[in-house]
Amino acid sequence: MRLVDTAELTMERWTNALWTLLLPPRRKQGEVVSILCRQCDEQALILDRERVLVPNAFVVELPPPVHHRLTADGADVGRHLAVPVRRHAAERGYSFAGPVAVDLQPSFSSTIGRFRVHSRIAPLASPRHGE
Repeated sequence: MRLVDTAELTMERWTNALWTLLLPPRRKQGEVVSILCRQCDEQALILDRERVLVPNAFVVELPPPVHHRLTADGADVGRHLAVPVRRHAAERGYSFAGPVAVDLQPSFSSTIGRFRVHSRIAPLASPRHGE
């Protein structure tokens, strides 16, 4: 039980660090998640009456110091951010072409304290021949 408590506290610390580093105090903590969900809404492809395909591969570009702090201890913040995206898609009846992945990468732009989000539809990779 102690291991679970430790894991929960660690994940909470990573999440709080993410919000603190990414967002200025005047913004809501859910802004990053809102942007990811908005990417789904804005880039939705209507395939037929019952199927709407949305982006499933997201890249969040962070200032290098922020990226280093969030990834230095092996935190999988991207996996944590993918959960509300999947929930949003389920609520709207969206489909994905493959698994939802949120990748954190360092940005090399000169804008300090800002982050940028890119998204795309990435089909499930087929296994290579012989694997």
